[in-house]
Amino acid sequence: MQLYIVTGSSRGLGAALAQQLVAAGHTVIGISRQRHALLSTEQWTLDLADPLPAAERLQTWLQAHTGWAGATLINNAALLSPPGPLAATELQTLSAALRVGLEAPALLTRAFLAGTAGVPTRRILNISSGLGRRAMAGSAAYCAVKAGLDHLSRALALEAPDVGVVSLAPGVIDTDMQVQLRGADPERFPEQSRFQGLKDGGQLQTADATAEAVLRYLARPDFGQQVIADVRDA
Repeated sequence: MQLYIVTGSSRGLGAALAQQLVAAGHTVIGISRQRHALLSTEQWTLDLADPLPAAERLQTWLQAHTGWAGATLINNAALLSPPGPLAATELQTLSAALRVGLEAPALLTRAFLAGTAGVPTRRILNISSGLGRRAMAGSAAYCAVKAGLDHLSRALALEAPDVGVVSLAPGVIDTDMQVQLRGADPERFPEQSRFQGLKDGGQLQTADATAEAVLRYLARPDFGQQVIADVRDA
């Protein structure tokens, strides 16, 4: 039996990933602030801006549920603070974005590794972004957490060579985050027109299509050999 833990599972890419994994017959735990009404799997309603309770619950659950043929953690959740200069971002909003985007994946990964010792096949998929590899004005926190995910993945791959670890950029997806970027004030967010152009040019992928591509990548026999990857290069 295969176990998947998916964060940010109530909407967007996370919801699509969880739904497709459930449809394939896998055991899925979804972690998000809100429940997804159509997702028929175990859902933990937890706010990853306070990530320690989630990590503790995951470790306890994994210790009580054993015998998996494989286990996979998908760190997908992210929180985009309102586009604009870092100096104009509310401190509480900035803290939440950093904790959801980087502290939560680090703590959940620690709990996952401790709780799945002995599982034959273990994988960690961190959903990164091109903005972790190319800085963009007006989105400093998001750039920072995605770059951090990339480097966390590099370190994990060195520490745990028996675990497949990949930080994967999924491409540009038509989600609420894109709506937020397109609706930003161009004076505060200089690249607003670029994101509007992606929408106008039909270059955004659906969450369902992106989830299919991500899960194909996850199923590759060479998963983990390239730690920093982009699904569009597969």
